[in-house]
Amino acid sequence: MGEELVEKLVKKNEYIEGCPGCKADQYKQIQRGLPIKQVFIVWIIVLSTALTISSLFPFLYFMIRDFHIAKREEDIGYYAGFIGSSYMFGRALTSVFWGAVSDRYGRKPVIIIGCATVVVFNTLFGFSVNFWMAITTRFLLGCFNGLLGPIKAYACETVREEHQSLGLSAVSTAWGTGLIIGPALGGFLAQPAEKYPGIFTQDSLFARFPYLLPCLIISLFAAVVTVACFWIPETLHTHKSEKIASQDSYDGLECGGKEETEGQKSNSKENLLKNWPLMSSIIVYCVFSLHDMAYTEIFSLWAESPRRLGGLSYTTQDVGTVLAISGFGLLVFQSSIYPVVEKITGPIRLSRILGIISIPLLTSYHYIAMLSGITLSIVLNCASLIKNVFSISIVTGLFILQNRAVDQDQRGAANGIAMTLMSLFKAVGPAGGGMLFSWGQKRQHANFLPGDQMVFLILNVIEAIAVVLTFKPFLVERRNN
Repeated sequence: MGEELVEKLVKKNEYIEGCPGCKADQYKQIQRGLPIKQVFIVWIIVLSTALTISSLFPFLYFMIRDFHIAKREEDIGYYAGFIGSSYMFGRALTSVFWGAVSDRYGRKPVIIIGCATVVVFNTLFGFSVNFWMAITTRFLLGCFNGLLGPIKAYACETVREEHQSLGLSAVSTAWGTGLIIGPALGGFLAQPAEKYPGIFTQDSLFARFPYLLPCLIISLFAAVVTVACFWIPETLHTHKSEKIASQDSYDGLECGGKEETEGQKSNSKENLLKNWPLMSSIIVYCVFSLHDMAYTEIFSLWAESPRRLGGLSYTTQDVGTVLAISGFGLLVFQSSIYPVVEKITGPIRLSRILGIISIPLLTSYHYIAMLSGITLSIVLNCASLIKNVFSISIVTGLFILQNRAVDQDQRGAANGIAMTLMSLFKAVGPAGGGMLFSWGQKRQHANFLPGDQMVFLILNVIEAIAVVLTFKPFLVERRNN
């Protein structure tokens, strides 16, 4: 029986000696059990870059205040939005380029460059002394950190077919965990001379640069990951063949790396913009991303703004605690429950259901602000946890759809397109969210939906549009031949 299996596998694959992609495929053929090592590698790489995305949000309100660029307290959210958007704007300009590089030269070089970029520019952001230095360092960080698209392709190529949802779940889980733990680090470690005077004196480096410590900790972590990435395997095929086993050689690959048929001899010539299963999933992904980034920006600003302006008067440490709890719950859900639920419902139906439930959940935030004490803490933590679990689960499902829609030789470029469009939407998210929040604070006594009620209504409208787009005929899946 074993010999027959080996013979079948050899027949169905063409392995070329010296090709790293073929070597990775051969390793997958003999692999049994859960790919813990591969999933962990993907998770730790994505985490190192995801931590930088939103680690600034808990202290951004106070950073803008210290820059003395906002004339009124209500204007702080306006300027905060531009710093939050600069990273995504930079990434939007270069995502296709990095996707093309990963398809030509391999996933590994792009991953190493992306991690090294975090070390340099995230540290420089911590040394920012004015508004324009902060924007510039965040923009350059986005320009040179192009690994998110290629790492999704890598997650598909490094595991067997039956574990594809686990591989892509690792990407979205690490991404979501970074978006939660990042702010937790920012909340606990920003302004250390004020919070921990027994450790950091008033004449220390961290008193002069009060937002350096969280950036430095994340950069040191990224430095370790950068060095470790030199030993990860490459998965891109370096030869041209009409039959490339980009996934398992078992019958059909849902990850988008299927064997080419005679009618598909040159998928590299296929116009990705005419691939509707791909483009429709990217568009839906972008709308959900716009909502998620605006929500992330608004949540911290809302929690830290004073009660008289409809906020919670939280400190950076309070926000960090809430987001740390959300991050832990998210990690547990995505690593254990999500793959099972996704197999039962499918990615589209699951994204649709969670998107619908998110609308009344977000509406409740206005009423949560009326609570106080331990009741406020419990309810807010539960709401934040559920909202973040829903958001990352939706994104995971759309990751799966995108990677099923293309073959391996186009997966890097396809993810590059997805990252470009998504980054544009995510660049609009913080800027739009900051302006929306600032506008909402200025209309606390309006007759129609005053203050944060209007803010959360607009977020819900965006979520509702995304949910509508998950229905046919707009969103379609690629059918296996």
